[in-house]
Amino acid sequence: MPSPNSGKGKRILEQIAHRVMEARGFLPDFSPAALSELGKIQQVNGKPATTARDLRQLLWASIDNDDSRDLDQLTVAEPLPDKSVRICVAVADVDSLVKKDTAIDGHAWQNTTSVYTAAMTFPMLPEKLSTDLTSLNPDEDRSAVVAEMVVGEEGEVLRSDIYPALVRNHAKLAYNSVAAWLEGEGPEPEPITKVAGLAENLRLQDRVAQALKNRRHDHGALDLQTLETHPVFEGEEILDLRPDERNRATEIIEDFMIAANGVIARFFHEKKVPAFRRMVRSPKRWDRIVEIAAQYNCHLPAQPDSRALGRFLVAQKEADPLRFFDLSLTVIKLLGRGEYVVEFPDDVSPGHFGLAVKDYTHSTAPNRRFPDLITQRILKSVLGGSRMPYNEEELVELARHCTQKEDDANKVERQVAKSVAAMLLSSRIGENFDAICTGAAEKGTWVRIFDPHVEGRLTYGYEGIDVGEQLRVQLIHTDVEKGYIDFKRVPSGH
Repeated sequence: MPSPNSGKGKRILEQIAHRVMEARGFLPDFSPAALSELGKIQQVNGKPATTARDLRQLLWASIDNDDSRDLDQLTVAEPLPDKSVRICVAVADVDSLVKKDTAIDGHAWQNTTSVYTAAMTFPMLPEKLSTDLTSLNPDEDRSAVVAEMVVGEEGEVLRSDIYPALVRNHAKLAYNSVAAWLEGEGPEPEPITKVAGLAENLRLQDRVAQALKNRRHDHGALDLQTLETHPVFEGEEILDLRPDERNRATEIIEDFMIAANGVIARFFHEKKVPAFRRMVRSPKRWDRIVEIAAQYNCHLPAQPDSRALGRFLVAQKEADPLRFFDLSLTVIKLLGRGEYVVEFPDDVSPGHFGLAVKDYTHSTAPNRRFPDLITQRILKSVLGGSRMPYNEEELVELARHCTQKEDDANKVERQVAKSVAAMLLSSRIGENFDAICTGAAEKGTWVRIFDPHVEGRLTYGYEGIDVGEQLRVQLIHTDVEKGYIDFKRVPSGH
């Protein structure tokens, strides 16, 4: 296996990612039929239905990752006389160009999601669409579906509306620079300075997002954080793995999208049409969560209680931030996976346990997730009074399929991340690191080192080591192809 210094590191990782995608049943490349369709697609965004509202004059802006090019949503705020605030979320009208039962739609159906591996991204839709024609790019007129909500001072959604609109992105912004500015730790980002009134509007959005978040947490939303990293390359060589951190800007988008998804879920319920719901049911392994909390001298009730669990997590985050990521991961596994289900008109939704919301769907990222495109098609059919695009049997099968492919995508991303970490550490065999035990069971003992944040197997010296224990380890083996990283325990101080 060539070393990362061979100049081929990134290409090797891309080959691994391609192979893992195929092994999990994904289509890593678009078919000739899909590419042929793509060549015939013409720009129709900016030519919305006659019923659409022209909202291009509003101070719309996008906030996303630094390198994001597939822009699914824009946001804007408007203060109202009674101290409430109108929040609008514009979602890209992907359905206008990606029609049901086409070859491009078939690719999206098979994969159901863009897969973001540490080596490369496998987009659900061709980039000509997702980063151009169906992306809410700056200084372009685009058709969109808008979820509007009026939010009170305490973060309560007082009323809402949904409608098609013509929008225009006035500033493409990035999470980190916006967050640094909002928190007083960085300058006002240049795109904000160029748009009169945008700075004040974003501060208002930030205030409303915090109110929405606080209200959800008062109702039992869980503050769970896992340690995600992204690779830093110089040319073909991987240099580092840097942790991703939540911040004030990511919370604006997160809380507005949760609220918008709730508005759309309630709209479907009121219109009595079958639709997708996204949920995490009441945890089946609550008893194990109770046992873990007891190890921290915290008593949780015998029946699932998101408020009590939320208080425990907040306390542990403050008491021991170093181990909180691993506690979060354990709780996430015990809560169970999120899943897509179909809610029929007379059903009563159990809601999303982790978010502490009863009404929730996925609708705000149709360039990246097939469930969101399905939801958009249903939504447009209801708004336009046209025939439902899917029957009940199709929806049930799609919910099952999308849930399964989401699980598969997570496995692809984890597998490639392991290979990236193995490549980063391949030149450091024999080095010692501070670590924390993240897993101890019959099938193996696992540790996470702190710099860089990488997990591997403790193959020697694991006797008597338990989860949460800090120790000193030595890197003894890596396998980039398989994503293996092996450590042995060494005496403290070495």
